Amino acid sequence: MPVLRWIRRNLIVIAGLLTLAYMILPNVVVMVFSFNKPNGRFNYSWQRFSLDAWKDPCGVADMCGSLSLSLQIALWATIGATVLGTMISFALVRYRFRARGAINSLIFLPMAMPEVVMAASLLTLFLNMGAQLGFWTILIAHIMFCLSFVVTAVKARVMSMDPRLEEAARDLYAGPVQTFLRVTLPIAAPGIAAGALLAFALSFDDFIITNFNAGSTVTFPMFVWGSAQRGTPVQINVIGTAMFIIAVMVVVVGQLIANRRKNSAR
Repeated sequence: MPVLRWIRRNLIVIAGLLTLAYMILPNVVVMVFSFNKPNGRFNYSWQRFSLDAWKDPCGVADMCGSLSLSLQIALWATIGATVLGTMISFALVRYRFRARGAINSLIFLPMAMPEVVMAASLLTLFLNMGAQLGFWTILIAHIMFCLSFVVTAVKARVMSMDPRLEEAARDLYAGPVQTFLRVTLPIAAPGIAAGALLAFALSFDDFIITNFNAGSTVTFPMFVWGSAQRGTPVQINVIGTAMFIIAVMVVVVGQLIANRRKNSAR
C-alpha cells in the first residue's frame, strides 16, 4: 500500500518528530499554564486566561531573590568549570604524564555517580572541614559536578583539531600566546561554548546536590520544590517559560551564526 511504503521511507523522520514532540510537550504545558488564573493555590487545572502573572513575575515573595541567586551561582560555576575544564582537556589530550589514564577515568565519575551519593559525600567533606553551608559550598559543589561535562565537550573538540595548523602558525613566527589566541582558541571555541552552556543549564537546574549543601540558602529549584508543598504560583510557570524561550533563542541565534559562517566560507 502507498501509505505503508511512505511510512517505511520516512520512519526515521517520523520517530524523530515524535521524540521531539514528547520532549517539548512538558514545556508547552508549562507555557500554557503561565497564562492561567487558578481559583485556589494550585495551578494544576485550567480555569481562565489571564496575564496577571506575566505583568507581575516577582509577585511571589522571595521568588525573584532565589532566581537571582541561582543565576549568580550558575554564572560563576560556569566560569569556574569552563576555565578548569578547558585546561584539563588540553592537558589530557596534548600531554603524556603518569596517571593520565586514571585521571581520564576519574573525570567521568561525577557523570556516572548518582547525584545523591555525590551530594552526601560533599556534605560530609564540608562538615569535616568546618565550612559553613551556603553560597560558597553550593558554588564549589556545582563547579565540581559541572567540570566533567565541560571536559567531555572540550576534549572531543581538542581531539579533532589538526595540530598542523598550530605548527604552521609557529612557522610563520607566531609566539605561543599569539598561536593560542589566533589559532587554537578559535578552533576550540565551539566545544568550549557547548561545555559552558551545558554547565550553566546543569547548575541552574540542580536540586539534589544543592539541597544537601545549601544550609539555609534557597535557590530557585529549592524554592519551586518548597512552593509545590503549599501551592504552585503561576509566576513559576512564567519564569520557566521565559527560560525556555531564552534557551531556544540562544540555540537559534547560534545556528544562524554558524550557517552564515559556513556560507561565507564557501
